[in-house]
Amino acid sequence: MTTPTTGTAGGPSAQGAPDGGAPPAARRAGAGRLLSGFGLLGPRHGRHTLSADEVDALTLPIGDDGVIAGVDAEGRPAVLGLNRPTPYDVVLIGGLWTAQVLALRAAATGARVAVETGRPQAWLQMLHAMGGGQNGLAVYDVGRVPPQGASAGTPVLVVRDCGTRPPRGRVVSGPWQSLLTLLPYLSPVAPGLLRRARLAGIQRVSPDEAAELGRAMGLIPAEVESLPTLADGVTLWCADGDRRYVTTRPTDAETGLLGMPRRMD
Repeated sequence: MTTPTTGTAGGPSAQGAPDGGAPPAARRAGAGRLLSGFGLLGPRHGRHTLSADEVDALTLPIGDDGVIAGVDAEGRPAVLGLNRPTPYDVVLIGGLWTAQVLALRAAATGARVAVETGRPQAWLQMLHAMGGGQNGLAVYDVGRVPPQGASAGTPVLVVRDCGTRPPRGRVVSGPWQSLLTLLPYLSPVAPGLLRRARLAGIQRVSPDEAAELGRAMGLIPAEVESLPTLADGVTLWCADGDRRYVTTRPTDAETGLLGMPRRMD
C-alpha cells in the first residue's frame, strides 16, 4: 500500500526547510496530512499495483506459523502449528532424537517446554545447553509436572517421554498448551492415544506394527508398506486425512548437541 504524500521531487531545500519551495496551499495540505496520520512528506512515487492473477501467485511455502518439523517430498517446509488457543494432542511413534529436535525448535519460537520423563539423563545435555532450565526448558519426573500457566503470551509444549505405557498425566493439553506423547514403538495404549490425537507422527516400525497402524488410522497400502523402510529422521505425519512424509534435517547446532538423526536410542 502506498502512503499519500505531498511535496516536490526535489525534497527539502538547501536551508533545511521541508516546504521551502512549496506554495502556501501545498504547505497547508501537507500539514493536514501529517495531523491525520498519513506519514512524512516526501517525493511522489508511482503506485505498486498487481493484477488478480499476480495476487494469487503471492503465496508462502508454509501454511501456518509454528515449529518447522522438516521438509516434505517437494522440499517445502513442513510446519507444525503447536501454539494454539485450543487443546492440541500430538502422538509421535518414533525416536527420542526427533522429539528433542521438536522441543528445541518449539523453545526457539518462544514457547516454554516442560518434559515429563522416566529417563531424565537423556535430557540433561539438552537442559544444560539451554541454561539449566532458565531458557524455556524444564525436565520433571513422571507425574511431577506442575501446572504451567500457559497463555497466548507464554504458550507451552508438554513432552511426555514416559515409555510405551505412559500413565495418566496430571498435566493435559489445554488452551495454548499442546501435549506431545512420545512412544518408542506401538504398544497396547497406542490406539487410544491415536484416537484422541489431533496429529500423529510415525517413524520406522516393524511390518506387523505397520499393518496394525494401517488398520487403526486408515492408511492406504502404499503408506503401510513404506513404514518399515523409512530412513532415520523421516516421519509420516497424519492429520485430518492429510498425509505427509517429512524429513527432519538438523542444523549444525542441533547436530552438535543431539547428533545425527536416528530412530532408536
